[in-house]
Amino acid sequence: MGMTMTQKILAAHAGLESVTAGQLIEADLDLVLGNDITSPVAIHEMEKMKVDGVFHKDKIALVLDHFVPNKDIKSAQHCKCVREFACRHDITNYFDVGEMGIEHALLPEKGLTVAGDVIIGADSHTCTYGALGAFSTGVGSTDMAAGMATGKAWFKVPGAIKFNITGKPAKWISGKDVILHIIGMIGVDGALYKSMEFVGDGIQYLSMDDRFTIANMAIEAGGKNGIFPVDDAAIAYMKEHSKRPFTAYEADEDAVYDEEYTIDLSTLRPTVAFPHLPENTKTIDEVGDIKIDQVVIGSCTNGRLEDLKIAASILAGKKVKKGLRVIVIPATQKIYLDAMEAGYIRTFIEAGAVVSTPTCGPCLGGYMGILAENERCVSTTNRNFVGRMGHVDSEIYLASPAVAAASAITGKISSPEEVE
Repeated sequence: MGMTMTQKILAAHAGLESVTAGQLIEADLDLVLGNDITSPVAIHEMEKMKVDGVFHKDKIALVLDHFVPNKDIKSAQHCKCVREFACRHDITNYFDVGEMGIEHALLPEKGLTVAGDVIIGADSHTCTYGALGAFSTGVGSTDMAAGMATGKAWFKVPGAIKFNITGKPAKWISGKDVILHIIGMIGVDGALYKSMEFVGDGIQYLSMDDRFTIANMAIEAGGKNGIFPVDDAAIAYMKEHSKRPFTAYEADEDAVYDEEYTIDLSTLRPTVAFPHLPENTKTIDEVGDIKIDQVVIGSCTNGRLEDLKIAASILAGKKVKKGLRVIVIPATQKIYLDAMEAGYIRTFIEAGAVVSTPTCGPCLGGYMGILAENERCVSTTNRNFVGRMGHVDSEIYLASPAVAAASAITGKISSPEEVE
């Protein structure tokens, strides 16, 4: 019986010739990730375990990104805990204010994630790195603690769903539209504990930023991970950003998939997820007249340079609708600088938006854009649960940077075609 990409990676890291769906394995880890919310819990668990040291100071990444620069005393205490741990154990890949970025944009940019890796992170969107052909998945803080201590983790080998990506997308269709379409089609539990494996000739039309976005939101369909083939685009990205060797795995021709779907990119329209689940999708043509109070462009899903470029191209020479708040959050310091040099930051400010330092910020109701009662926000983030961005009676509409920027101009959910 053949293996999927994910199963081959897990077998190699478990020292086994083959694995099958449902099998319990112990795998070696290439990277263990934590942030300022989840790491303190893991650190305290390590203290309870009376572990002296970490398994490898180069294979742990600690990123302060959720509440930084610190918004209150509690977040400052959390960051102090992580900072002291990183210094005590001489953690190589520790990213604090001034160096930090949103973790899932920062790690690939720093070359810490490559094809063939097994990566765990105490953050559900750790599945982002599947865009490079790695097996990466979110875990709890206790698993993070065990991973930092031993360099190993237990997994139940996931089954898989194959997504055949075909066709060429229209001008304003991005990775965000692709994954929202998929989640709307299969539901938030449609890939529960499955590997979402993306294949097909349409992938050539998806940029690396598109792929990071799609893999990032695999968890919103319940997926254990999302993963892409290691093609020329992925190899070029890794060669540009990393000095680490990588291993490209391919699924066997007789690999077993629980389900298969075909996504024709040429048929997709800009897609919006209505409150209060990512599966509650409508195309832009079905939206109707939805007035909004705020727009957020950023996050680990859509805060990369290509996202900012698209938003800036729409906002250039135009103004944010009077009374609307628009917050732009570059995902890393490098992205911020590149956007500045490209003129995007000036475009945002001249249009009437504000630009924040890299942070998760409002995505999880942290800060930098909390919603009041009955307010509505179009956001390029990944979750729109009740109270996710503030008041329990606020509403979040998930969309691409193009739709978000167009909506910023009109003051209601709008297609970029309306403002061209």
